[in-house]
Amino acid sequence: MKILRRAVPTYLALGLGALVILAPYLMSVQTSVKTPRQFAQQPPLAAPDPVTAANYAELVIGGHTLIPPLVITVQVVLVVVLGQLTCSVLAAYAFARLDFPGRDALFWVYLATLMVPVVAVLVPRFVLLSEAGLVNTFWGIVLPAMFGSPYAIFLLRQFFRAIPQELLDAARIDGAGHRRVLRHVILPLSRPILATLLIITVVTHWNDFLWPLVITSGQRWQVLTVAVAGLQSQYSGNWTLVMAATTLATMPLLVIFVLFQKHIVRSITITGMR
Repeated sequence: MKILRRAVPTYLALGLGALVILAPYLMSVQTSVKTPRQFAQQPPLAAPDPVTAANYAELVIGGHTLIPPLVITVQVVLVVVLGQLTCSVLAAYAFARLDFPGRDALFWVYLATLMVPVVAVLVPRFVLLSEAGLVNTFWGIVLPAMFGSPYAIFLLRQFFRAIPQELLDAARIDGAGHRRVLRHVILPLSRPILATLLIITVVTHWNDFLWPLVITSGQRWQVLTVAVAGLQSQYSGNWTLVMAATTLATMPLLVIFVLFQKHIVRSITITGMR
């Protein structure tokens, strides 16, 4: 009973925090299934009567379809995830298990780039890609993020260093080189951290807004976040359509959370994001 009394304030605080976080999203979903007339005539918190899917139909098969930005976003995320995980694994293996002059100094210098704000390198990065003729192209969006990230390399390096050296020595006695050791020993043991990085990378680049906004113009290579923002500025009076677009853009991430919630909880433990 005493323990229960102590837990009540904690649960009340957690419930209040959950309400504060979820309320805007629930209000967005509620607004998205109203007609513009209902939204104008009823209080904002009034239940939709009747419920309508017209806003979603407009965004899927109507004149303001978000399907092309959705397809481009999926392509961008797939290419970035594949490139970033591959490069990060190779770099982390080199920093963790290969001996070469200046290895640790190079690693810490590279890790220090985590301290540089993204906006500080935005203009130089844009100038470089502009000189390469990659402005307003698919590769202009994905190239800066494809070749690994300091955060991913740091996590993988620490995980690789924790794998017992005896396992690697046993593989080498059997004649395995670095490629076979990485493929048959390191990677199978690193599934938890790889799953964690996969989820973090997908969420990060699905929600990426600033760089696609800077490097692209027009609708040809517009990703989902930029398209929704454009819809919001273009139809600021039609909040039901804007809320439907916002809800639609976040729906894939909710599906990922439902499917991989165990891995996400584990990622919180591994990365220390408390």
